[in-house]
Amino acid sequence: MADKSIICKDCGKEFIFTEGEQKFYKEKGFENDPVRCPRCRKAKKQERRPSAR
Repeated sequence: MADKSIICKDCGKEFIFTEGEQKFYKEKGFENDPVRCPRCRKAKKQERRPSAR
């Protein structure tokens, strides 16, 4: 298994899906590669959370 280069579907920038991340995904049972870069994943996660008041 080698590092993969993926284009983020949100920002269009290229990011690397490392061999270690691929192993982690496989261990968790995830079947698909990520479609967003780490920065966009974090932003999307923040959008889903209700604001802390």
